[in-house]
Amino acid sequence: MTTMGRQIEQLRTTVATAIADHKAYEVPALCTSLGLAEGTETEAFSSKYQYALKRLRGHSGADLVEIARTLLDSRDNFEMAELVAKVTDFGASAVNELTRKRIAAVFNGAPLCTEMEDIDLIRRVWPIATMPSPSHATAFSEETLEDAIFQHTVRNDDWTQQELLQYLGIMNCSQEQLFRFLEAVTDPLAQSAERQQQLATAINQHLAHDGFVLAVAGRISGSPKYQVRRLAKGVPSDAEITATLGAFSPEDISDRWRAALERRSTDPAGAITLSRTLLEDVCKWVLTEAAVPYGDKDELPTLYKKLAGVLNLAPDAHTEQVFKQILGNAQSIVESLGALRNKLGDAHSGGPKKAKPQPRHAELSVNLAGTMATFLVATWRAKQDNVSGGVAS
Repeated sequence: MTTMGRQIEQLRTTVATAIADHKAYEVPALCTSLGLAEGTETEAFSSKYQYALKRLRGHSGADLVEIARTLLDSRDNFEMAELVAKVTDFGASAVNELTRKRIAAVFNGAPLCTEMEDIDLIRRVWPIATMPSPSHATAFSEETLEDAIFQHTVRNDDWTQQELLQYLGIMNCSQEQLFRFLEAVTDPLAQSAERQQQLATAINQHLAHDGFVLAVAGRISGSPKYQVRRLAKGVPSDAEITATLGAFSPEDISDRWRAALERRSTDPAGAITLSRTLLEDVCKWVLTEAAVPYGDKDELPTLYKKLAGVLNLAPDAHTEQVFKQILGNAQSIVESLGALRNKLGDAHSGGPKKAKPQPRHAELSVNLAGTMATFLVATWRAKQDNVSGGVAS
């Protein structure tokens, strides 16, 4: 039986169990309301579970999902909700097992939270008071997972954070549940500002490989509130640029990018200046990694010219007209961003007659700089991968 088939059968038996939790005289009417075949109270009194299971057989996975959702509208059932999420998401792009393992490792050697107790955060995400204890953890009559967590992380400290997350099911839970945890553990109510940023950056380094990112969805008293989103294809989104630059440089460059994003509407001149500085940062970081010297007074056009040589991006290095045109346009963007900063940025005083930039100007500048920065970082990483893999660059 395929994985999908097993999940559908698990959902079928879980729905049957949920129906059987009702009183025998309620089961026939409940099944009828769910669109299942009619029966008699006598049959239901004989076995509520078999009564329900008999009527669920033959129904497709899609039917079972709708029946389960109807039941969930009136009663919480974590196991059923998880199966619904898994069946619904089956076949879609997913966060794989290796990525989940790497995310779990981010928490090794440190508490899950800095601003609340770990177990309080866990209670917000998992119904541990009704979840069974791990099969081996019965030495202290730990009937529920909450009992086991309290015993092994509060009374004793003999579970690592990775073990704790494995017992919670992070390796095989639904993607919906995984994202619920990631959003809760990076919530400003759970983490200090410094730890929140560290976690978001570290988690995004792994999520990005599977096409997802923890993106800022809003703010609470000035602190970011994250939500997992799918990375857009084609032109990189703010979230995708954030993930790429955060993985490349968790501090300097990603901080510059975040500051530019925040100032687009409130401080256009400052955002335009940061756009140029962002590209200067990326050029210097890549040149440093490539062991190519540059001067402290080198301006952006000079830095980009050196970097274009390292990355084979100089238009004259290509014979195909389309590549020469695209790379020439990329060079023009870099030069234009430098000129725009001199004209509209806040790096120089232009006096009372200086043109004042609008948010739309800042958005254009920031978006162009972010897209170029992402392209340069991706090109450098691809060159490194080619070299390490023995492929000619």
